[in-house]
Amino acid sequence: MKLITTIVRPERLPEVKAALFRAGVTGITLSRVSGHGGEQEVIGQYRGTTVVMEFHEKVKIEMVCSEPFVEPCIKAILSSARTGEVGDGKIFVQPIERVIRIRTGEADNAALTAVNADRVQRAALESAQHAGAVAGEEDE
Repeated sequence: MKLITTIVRPERLPEVKAALFRAGVTGITLSRVSGHGGEQEVIGQYRGTTVVMEFHEKVKIEMVCSEPFVEPCIKAILSSARTGEVGDGKIFVQPIERVIRIRTGEADNAALTAVNADRVQRAALESAQHAGAVAGEEDE
């Protein structure tokens, strides 16, 4: 089991979430965060004063995955969050020793599987297929 933490641009969140659901990752935690990496500082105006905005708004997504889902999760994030510009974010992967579902007492991989995982993944795949079909119709 691995804890995958990713920091992405807020405007990429819908695409990242959809890609994770298509990959079968349904249990995610989101946090609005701000930080500074390699991006240029932004200079703005606030009440008539020039202000240097050192920190940028980001979204932190955390999920714990069983081993078969780790690489598909990483690939889903990479394909959906990348813009090619500085500030796209990072992915951190850490080992997890133990997971326990409070409601049932299930442990480890059994605790990671969402009750509705199959339904969420199926809906995400159908949505992607429908979007592809609509795009195909527009091309004609």
